[in-house]
Amino acid sequence: MSSSKRGSRDKRAHFTFLGGSVLMATLLLVGCQDAEPTAEVSSREMERAKSALQPLKEQLVDALTGALQEGDPESAIAICRDKAPQIAAELSVNGVRMGRTSHRLRNPDNAPEPWVEPLLAAYLEDPENPQPRAVRLDDSTIGYVEPIYAMSFCLSCHGPSLEPTLEETIRSLYPEDQATGFRMNDVRGLFWVTLPGDPGTETDT
Repeated sequence: MSSSKRGSRDKRAHFTFLGGSVLMATLLLVGCQDAEPTAEVSSREMERAKSALQPLKEQLVDALTGALQEGDPESAIAICRDKAPQIAAELSVNGVRMGRTSHRLRNPDNAPEPWVEPLLAAYLEDPENPQPRAVRLDDSTIGYVEPIYAMSFCLSCHGPSLEPTLEETIRSLYPEDQATGFRMNDVRGLFWVTLPGDPGTETDT
């Protein structure tokens, strides 16, 4: 086997192991943060929102892990472009809506909704606080978010330096891409969900 082929194989194996492991650990870490009540949203509502969002995170992990087993960052791009919105749409039932967003978008379809913008800004101002946050949107609806942090494998597609062929693919799919230049542990964006609140539930504050 030539050294170039061996190097390519080793790089793909390292990418697969590191990417899958870090992604799973990161999403589970954020998911394990206590969903504390706010002045507007009760602890029971916070837990319901957290539970509603969890399948999106878990299924996205499964899909990206499958792509990473091929050792190809372009496969991960396809997952984020096609599979992630499909998963979110399938889980958005019975008054529940969910998705992902960022302050530096790749896909303009993921632009933050107005209620998300101040929560996203709060994470950017205090990036070391991964605490889930929630607001009451109206008398019957709450909004809930969890931060997404840039980890090592994310930087293959979102870091300050991309492989030329990968960068060309991204530019062809997203001519107005803003989602590069991230570094380890930067706030990459948010998972968000809206769902019906609990009728008659009082907040815990």
